Amino acid sequence: MSSVMFTAPLITSMNTASLAERLPALQQEFKQELIAIADWWVANAIDHELGGFFGEISADNIPVKDASKGVILNARILWFFSEVALEINNPVYRNCAKRAYDYLLQYFFDKEYGGVYWELDSFGNPINSKKQTYAQAFAIYALSAYYKLTKNEQALALALNCFELLEAKTVDREREGYLEAFTRSWGKVEDFRLSDRDLNFPKSQNTHLHVLEAYTSLYHIYPTLEIKAALRHSIELFDKYMIDKKTFHLRMFLDGDWNDFSPGVTYGHDIEASWLIAKALESLGDDTYTAALTPTLINIADVTMQEAMDPYGQVMDSYDFSSDKVSADIVWWVQAEALVGFLCAYITSNEQKYLTVAENLWQSIKKYQIDHEHGEWHWSSILYTSQKNLNYKVGFWKCPYHNGRAMIEAGHYLRKIHVD
Repeated sequence: MSSVMFTAPLITSMNTASLAERLPALQQEFKQELIAIADWWVANAIDHELGGFFGEISADNIPVKDASKGVILNARILWFFSEVALEINNPVYRNCAKRAYDYLLQYFFDKEYGGVYWELDSFGNPINSKKQTYAQAFAIYALSAYYKLTKNEQALALALNCFELLEAKTVDREREGYLEAFTRSWGKVEDFRLSDRDLNFPKSQNTHLHVLEAYTSLYHIYPTLEIKAALRHSIELFDKYMIDKKTFHLRMFLDGDWNDFSPGVTYGHDIEASWLIAKALESLGDDTYTAALTPTLINIADVTMQEAMDPYGQVMDSYDFSSDKVSADIVWWVQAEALVGFLCAYITSNEQKYLTVAENLWQSIKKYQIDHEHGEWHWSSILYTSQKNLNYKVGFWKCPYHNGRAMIEAGHYLRKIHVD
């Protein structure tokens, strides 16, 4: 595998303070950044004219008032404010969660065929009504968080309805797994893709990853045998079909028979999968299966560390098979997921190298990813890109989910560290 050439020195040492001294400072930094992210969304993202939240905001905080509103953005906003309201006692965050819930319920849910639409115009009218399995999973994920916050029985009922739809409509009964996309009425489609960047295959690790994530959260709030079986099956699908046990990368795009058509490696999804599967195993509570699969998850984190780190401690985006090159793109969500993934690997293995790389990465995030002028995080690291303002601060795929969740989960992992 080729590597990208850099001129900067590799970061190999951290603060010489002891771990006992560093932990409280890190905890405080993660908490303050979580608050900063939440406060930015409160101040900038609320659409007071048309309801809900703006569909797009530029890199310098200018809302695009006529931008369409995607279900992924809105479900992730609901998830974020529900979770941050549980972490931080601020009624403003709870009110934002309710705002997101009300908008999702009123505009995104299909009252006739069930599930959620993919995209609305700025006024709340459906402009893309197809049913992506990925989107239904995020609805479950968001509604589960809102129920955890509010104990709203309607939210739980909606989450369970989405679960039942996924299991009834999207499962490949002959060859296992979840198919990617359907028409509004759950019929067959020719175009399975989530975006123009994706390949058109009926199964993907990305969709399966977020089904697993959704079922982990749903089982936490509603631990039935049916949901437990679906959660276990989701883990097993990764174990059987999507984790390459030779390279410890995830297979990205697959046909109906699970044949791999991946054009390369996506390091962000690799490291994200390592900790999301670990969390799913923790929720499942099968100690034998956890012990069997954990070494594989550690290997995924280790390969990411070996192949994807740049000299500044950042995580590169991807590796392309055809060109034999690693992409030097440093994207916000990959940094967020890697921070959590390396902390998870440290907690699981107790190997110091994973804590070191996580701390290095956090220093780079603070220096190159967080927008200290306009707030929130840049789409791309300012270290390498001169075109950062061409990307939005809020949009179909830019939400408070990855970076906000990273601050929450990183804090949780730090609390698990015992210092003698």
